[in-house]
Amino acid sequence: MSEEQYGFSTRAITAGQHFDPTTGAVVPPVYLTSTFVQDGIGGFRGGYEYARGGNPTRDSLQEQLASLEGGVKAFSFASGLAAEDALLRAVLTPGDHIVMGNDVYGGTHRLVNRVFVPWGIDLDVVELTDLDRVRAAIRPGSTKVLWIETPTNPLMKINDIAALAELGHEFGVLVVVDNTFASPYLQQPIALGADAVIHSTTKYLGGHSDVVGGAVVVNDEELAAKVGFLQFGVGAVSGPLDAWLTIRGIKTLAVRLDRHSSNAQSIAESLTGHPAIETVYYPGLPTHPGHDLASRQMKAFGGMISLGLAGGEVAARKLAESTELFQLAESLGGVESLIGYPSEMTHASVRGTELEVAPNIVRLSVGIEDVADLTADLLTALDRVTAASR
Repeated sequence: MSEEQYGFSTRAITAGQHFDPTTGAVVPPVYLTSTFVQDGIGGFRGGYEYARGGNPTRDSLQEQLASLEGGVKAFSFASGLAAEDALLRAVLTPGDHIVMGNDVYGGTHRLVNRVFVPWGIDLDVVELTDLDRVRAAIRPGSTKVLWIETPTNPLMKINDIAALAELGHEFGVLVVVDNTFASPYLQQPIALGADAVIHSTTKYLGGHSDVVGGAVVVNDEELAAKVGFLQFGVGAVSGPLDAWLTIRGIKTLAVRLDRHSSNAQSIAESLTGHPAIETVYYPGLPTHPGHDLASRQMKAFGGMISLGLAGGEVAARKLAESTELFQLAESLGGVESLIGYPSEMTHASVRGTELEVAPNIVRLSVGIEDVADLTADLLTALDRVTAASR
C-alpha cells in the first residue's frame, strides 16, 4: 500500500519514520548537529548543508505533519506564533487586510494587532458563525487572509470550515485554520477546503508539556515555496530535539485524543446544571449551538471545556485556585489536566478589545487521568466556591 492509503494511526507512527539504515534502529536518531560535511564544494549529502536550512529530524516531523493534515508540505517552527508569523509574512504586504474571528487565541490577535497592523496591515474581527457578517467584512481585492479557529479559544465556538472556505475562495482569499484545539486526528481542515493549517505543536501534537513548537501545513506548492523561504531566511526553526519530542508525541496522538475527548465529555455532562455554573462551553453537549456542525466536522469533541461561573469574577478566580488535579497553568493539550483564567492569562493581551474574555470564564484542559478523579476534583472545588459565596 502507498503511504496515503494507510489509516491515521498507522501514518502517525510510520510517516517520515524510516528506521536507521546504518544500525536498523527502529526509532530514527536525533541529529544534534549544526552543520554537515560536504563532498566537495556544493556537494551536499542528502541535500543537507546547515541545520537552519535542513535537518533530518525536522524533515521527519514535517513529513509526518503533512501526511496527517493531508497537505503538500509542512514546516516546523520554534513556536506556534513563529509559524503564524511566517505564514502571514508569506502572503501579506502593507495595505492588505485580514478578517479574523472574534474569539481566537490572544497571542494570535496580539501578533496581528501589534506587529502586522503597525506594518500597514488592516485587521477586522467578526463573528465567523454569521456568514453574512463575514461576507460584509471582506474587502474584495485587499482582503488576503481569512483566519479561522474552530473550536475557538476559549468559548469553544464551532465555525463551518467548508462554508467559510467557499466564501473566502469566492473572493480569492487565503483560508487559514488554526487546528490546535482539534488536532488533525479530530478535524481535517484541508479536506474541508482550507488552504493552510496552523498548529501550536506544543499542545496536543507534542502532548506532554515538555516541548514548544509550531507548524504550518499548506496545500499549494507556490505557497509552500514562500513559507519554506521564510523558514530558511528568517530562521525560526524548531531544534532537532524539539522536533524529535514532537514526533514521539504524535505517535500516540490518536489514543490520547480518544481519552481526552471521552474524559471531557463525561466532565461536561457532570457539570451541566451545577448551581455554581452558569454555562458549560463544550461542543459535545447537545445544547451547544455548534453541536450539530461539530458532529459533522469533527471525529470527536476534544479535551477543552470552558465554564462560565454564576458567581462572576470572584467565583471564577476561586475555582481556578481551588483545584488539585487540575493545575493552574498556561497552555493546554498535555496528558495532565490544567485550569486557567483566560482574562488574566492566555487572553490578557486582548482586554479592551472585541476579543476580551468575560471575567467569569475558566478554561479546562482535560487530561487523560481517571475521569472519576478529575470530576471529583472539580466538584470539590465548586463546593469551595459555593461555600465562599455564602
